[in-house]
Amino acid sequence: MAKAKVLLVEDDPIQAEKAKEKLLIAGYEVIWAADGINAIKIVKTTPPDIILLDVVLPGLDGYEVCRWLKLEESTRGIPVIMLTVKKELSDKISGLNIGADDYLPKPYNELELNARIYASLRTKALQDELRAKNKQLEELLYKVEYMAITDSLTGLYNRRRFHDILSSEFERAKRYATPFALIMVDIDHFKRINDNYGHQAGDTILKEVTSIILKNTRETDTAARYGGEEFMVIMPNTNKKDAKNLAERVRSSIEKNNFSDINDQKITVSIGITGMPDPDITKEDVLIRCADFGLYRAKNTGRNKVEMMEGKDLNNFPESIAR
Repeated sequence: MAKAKVLLVEDDPIQAEKAKEKLLIAGYEVIWAADGINAIKIVKTTPPDIILLDVVLPGLDGYEVCRWLKLEESTRGIPVIMLTVKKELSDKISGLNIGADDYLPKPYNELELNARIYASLRTKALQDELRAKNKQLEELLYKVEYMAITDSLTGLYNRRRFHDILSSEFERAKRYATPFALIMVDIDHFKRINDNYGHQAGDTILKEVTSIILKNTRETDTAARYGGEEFMVIMPNTNKKDAKNLAERVRSSIEKNNFSDINDQKITVSIGITGMPDPDITKEDVLIRCADFGLYRAKNTGRNKVEMMEGKDLNNFPESIAR
């Protein structure tokens, strides 16, 4: 614990000089403050490793200084040893109740003071180590949670997270009759791109399409990678007509974009749209099928198109369609 920084708060200059001398001999760096106000200023500008705090001080007494230190987020972790000539149990309890880490009556023994400083610093070091490990654990858990819900290539939510958000939005729409739209986007002839230019070029296109989708959606919308070259966008508080306008912007932006690694070949997408409220859509899977069949219609009528589907239109499509 050598060279730990000790803030000595003592109003008596003679006692302060004696204590400072002993602490310097013991190997500590010592800063002296003669009153509570200056002690707080020092702690703010030059945080010490430990504070030896006299109870009886001019202006703010030691109890008030300790209370301030323990209320402040940046200083509450600094150990405080209260020093006082008061020997009543109630005085000791008062100091401990406001957050003091230890209590030493005056006059104190030099060896006992060093032992208490060492013990407090050791406890602080263990607490700091524990906090650091907890922070690492929190960061690791966040990373694991992030990876569990995120597509590693595009950074969008993955299919699992998409279904969680869709469930919440679907239930909210049913309960409060609020509109929301669902958009399904599929890159046309994506397999041909992979075959002709390689999977690395395909990955680059997926990331660029992601960027275009995000540029054309709002912060309140949820974009997800649903499967290979398929994307989903959930648009809360949006009717199907407004969703179609957005889908047209996405389609047009992708068509006009100059994609990397494919020799200026144009990329297009087909898009299916559906949404709530819709009396014929009573389940989430029906909603998804509706968007999927809209996409199927866009593919079958020439690609590079946007098609809107309602629940009643499902009767005109078979239960399973392969694109």
